[in-house]
Amino acid sequence: MSLGPEAPISDEMPAPTADAAEVRGPAEKAIAGRSLKQIAWRRLKKDKVAMGGGFVVLFLIVVAFLAPLLTKLFGHPIDEFHQDQIDPTFGTPIGGFGGISSDFIFGVEPTSGRDVFSRIVYGAQTSLTVAFLAAFLSTFLGVLFGTAAGFFGGWVDAAISRVMDFLLAFPQLLFSIALVSVLPDTIFGLDSRWSAMLILISIIGFFGWPYIGRIVRGQTLSLREREFVEAARSIGARSPRILFREMLPNLAAPILVYATLIIPTNILTEAALSFLGVGIPPPNPSWGGMLSDAVATYTIDPMYMIIPGTAIFITVLAFNLFGDGLRDALDPKAR
Repeated sequence: MSLGPEAPISDEMPAPTADAAEVRGPAEKAIAGRSLKQIAWRRLKKDKVAMGGGFVVLFLIVVAFLAPLLTKLFGHPIDEFHQDQIDPTFGTPIGGFGGISSDFIFGVEPTSGRDVFSRIVYGAQTSLTVAFLAAFLSTFLGVLFGTAAGFFGGWVDAAISRVMDFLLAFPQLLFSIALVSVLPDTIFGLDSRWSAMLILISIIGFFGWPYIGRIVRGQTLSLREREFVEAARSIGARSPRILFREMLPNLAAPILVYATLIIPTNILTEAALSFLGVGIPPPNPSWGGMLSDAVATYTIDPMYMIIPGTAIFITVLAFNLFGDGLRDALDPKAR
């Protein structure tokens, strides 16, 4: 018994109603993908220690950039002597804690009476300028030679690797002392401070590139055998395109992390050379030079050694904490 013609069966799904679209909308937003930058930033924001180090680094950069203004507002000229703040009998600052007062918020130098705050601020400018520019030079040379050695291989890799081995085994500190000692006090028409900074940037940056060169070479050797590089070669991509469009973006994370971690090392190297008397020449301000001057008076005025030592400690610690957090954030295997 037939009940009538059967309704045709349609393969098409019914059109979604307005309510279904409203339900699907939030779901699609919930599963929206995130870029690697967004993922790294979310990881970095969750690391409170690294973010604290980053804020300290930004604060120090602002202080170094505004050193002349801060000196004018809160301090005194860096080479202005204040003998009225010095005890004529012992040559120590008048008052407790190295002469700290409302006029001299970090106290004054023993015997000379120069403002410690102004010299600390200008010392930050010196140390950060040398550290950043030397790190840039090291990174540039390390990436250039490291990628060339890893990508081309053969005699290019052998030659660059031997140069890196030689520089890594070379006594950098002794060579820096010898080279700085024989170079002129002024070069390219610059004053003694900027001439010394340029020399330090060149020496520290040149001897620092083999470290990042080895890292980049190892990463390049691994990347050049990956599938996306082979695919680029199979469609006829030339070596420059493979290097700049395929490999360098994948090398950005280790390069950025190493550049962040080498900056505190450069700060310590500059401070050590200034401490030994072959860095920033006096009377130009430098944290290492201040520590060297404090050796003779630390028993009677320990604050003159504590303040620049604390500045170096905080700066290096902040960069290391931020660099460690950045490394964890950019690590694709980290959870």
